[in-house]
Amino acid sequence: MNAETAMNFGKNIISVRDMDRKTIEHILLTAKNIEEMPKNKRIELAKGYTVASLFFEPSTRTMLSFDTAAKNLGCSVIGFSGTESTSVKKGETLADTIRMASAYSDLIVMRHPLEGASRRAANVSAVPIINAGDGANQHPTQTLLDLYTILKSKGTLDNLTIALAGDLKYGRTVHSLAHALSFFNNNKLLFIAPKALEMPEDLIAELDGKIETKETTITEALKSADILYMTRIQKERFLDPQEYEQLRGTYVLTKDMLENAKKGLKVMHPLPRVDEISTEVDSTENAIYFTQAKNGVPTRMALIALLLGVMK
Repeated sequence: MNAETAMNFGKNIISVRDMDRKTIEHILLTAKNIEEMPKNKRIELAKGYTVASLFFEPSTRTMLSFDTAAKNLGCSVIGFSGTESTSVKKGETLADTIRMASAYSDLIVMRHPLEGASRRAANVSAVPIINAGDGANQHPTQTLLDLYTILKSKGTLDNLTIALAGDLKYGRTVHSLAHALSFFNNNKLLFIAPKALEMPEDLIAELDGKIETKETTITEALKSADILYMTRIQKERFLDPQEYEQLRGTYVLTKDMLENAKKGLKVMHPLPRVDEISTEVDSTENAIYFTQAKNGVPTRMALIALLLGVMK
């Protein structure tokens, strides 16, 4: 990693707020270069390095793609998914767990249910930390793979209308993506959410003056959006199960609805989906959410390679 890039997010990947346009473009270019690299060459890039994968809460795509990314670079992977068989169940503090893991590895990938946990971990870690999601706060690596997907699909990250639909209150993916898109030129964000799950006011205030935002309906958004980014109503974020049941299924995208969509509209989703996108949408040219998930591997390979210093 060159000195200029390093200054823009330090030695850790904690939040898109720590980045800027130039840094993001450098990461995405690195992902492209890695994706085009012969397999036998890229698997030698980080041979001998160890990545600790610490997932304090469940994950499928993020954990598997990080493990795949690390192994594709030649790294060994250690760690855990869930805390049942770890010393966390015995009362070990986050700081001590991180100190232990950093003694055994060259880089730590961490998901944690508490907001701000990754930044606290970075304060005590002897090795780089990558935030793989901290509560409803930030999910920077998801944002980077989302941007990579949009760039590959649209050829640009400027002059786009992106509609964000579903859980905008607790959805860390949309929080991070909204911030990142504000670094680019002439983009517009359309917010589609039930009253109880609207985008947080403090986040909207942060975006004020940086990117145009508007609350709308899914029907109206389909007419002008280049990207429709669907999210699920997250059951695990609700203390009251009844409240969740009242809100689930608020938005369901069907194939028929896409007939009135803007030409070239692409539908994205961080996955897993529940019932917010009908399976009949999967076969349309609009659906790119499975490609989006696949793009997590080269994007996360780029981050690991840059933080380990094996690519510049």
